[in-house]
Amino acid sequence: MTIGDEGFIYNGLPTRVVFGFGTRARVGEETRRLGVRHPLVLSTPEQKQEAQTLATQLGMETVGIFSEATMHTPVAVTEKALAFAMETAVDGLIALGGGSTTGLGKAIALRTDLPQIVLPTTYAGSEMTNILGETSEGKKTTLRSPKVQPELVIYDVELTLTLPKGLSATSGMNAIAHSVEALYAQDRNPLVSLMALEGIRALAEGLSVIADRPQDHEARAKALYGAWLCGAALGSVGMALHHKLCHVLGGSFGLPHAETHTIVLPHVVSFNASVVSEKLAPIAEMLHSAGPGQGLFDLAKRIGAPTALKDIGMPADGLDKAADLATESPYYNPRQPTRQQIRALLEDAFIGRRPDL
Repeated sequence: MTIGDEGFIYNGLPTRVVFGFGTRARVGEETRRLGVRHPLVLSTPEQKQEAQTLATQLGMETVGIFSEATMHTPVAVTEKALAFAMETAVDGLIALGGGSTTGLGKAIALRTDLPQIVLPTTYAGSEMTNILGETSEGKKTTLRSPKVQPELVIYDVELTLTLPKGLSATSGMNAIAHSVEALYAQDRNPLVSLMALEGIRALAEGLSVIADRPQDHEARAKALYGAWLCGAALGSVGMALHHKLCHVLGGSFGLPHAETHTIVLPHVVSFNASVVSEKLAPIAEMLHSAGPGQGLFDLAKRIGAPTALKDIGMPADGLDKAADLATESPYYNPRQPTRQQIRALLEDAFIGRRPDL
């Protein structure tokens, strides 16, 4: 890695991390360490039972469970959760789940400044960032604020053992996308680049095993470790074209978050590779591929992840609108795309065409 003579700025993340097997047994102890005595437990409807089990395990008086966390963090759901929380003596938030539940906790914290504890059950990575994406009236907006940075993240590998293979694949590819864009971020630095590459390596190795042996403990630990590093990379530097496109597709067309990131990533990487080849070359090397975009596409295929937007609900007549929305406002990307180039990229992702070298 070349450091160069430009110097850099690195801000360490303030989040406390507890990582291992069975670490959820420490959630009560760690929650009290933050001074939280009456937490609100958050989950999706699908994980309500797990949230109830966690609330019982805490050994403290929870104010209740709100189990309506939803993909893309709709403001309407946040307002409902906020009203529920304000009726109680809540003094902290415990989010059990993936990016949807973490996002809801962040949205509440933004409005209340309540401390957050997160127990991830997927590889989303958002628990390690000060980023919040919210959806209202068909548009997704993103902000950064210290108020939404969780105070504590408890990674328990055992919570991921039952994550279905398909969701493991897309959640893991979504995490890899964070690290890929961190490598060519405008405010990148050597420390984040090291974390990003290690995160990609760990996830690629872990996901390849999980696709065949989903109960493999070592592979699950490796994947969750990688997701933590990728989330830390996302939280440390800015993102670029890939995340912009995925926010447009998710917010405006209601596409599933992780699947969208999985499908779009190889195409954006191939688009950018011509101008940041030296930064992306290690990805091609670790994936044993001629190019980084091709390697990521092949990895997605190998682990059973979707590779075409048309297969996850994207309408063909929405590609023009998506291209228009993606070019409405300027944003950083190492290679500035035209509207025509974005439209062509989206067409390839829609069809599921393997990127050209």
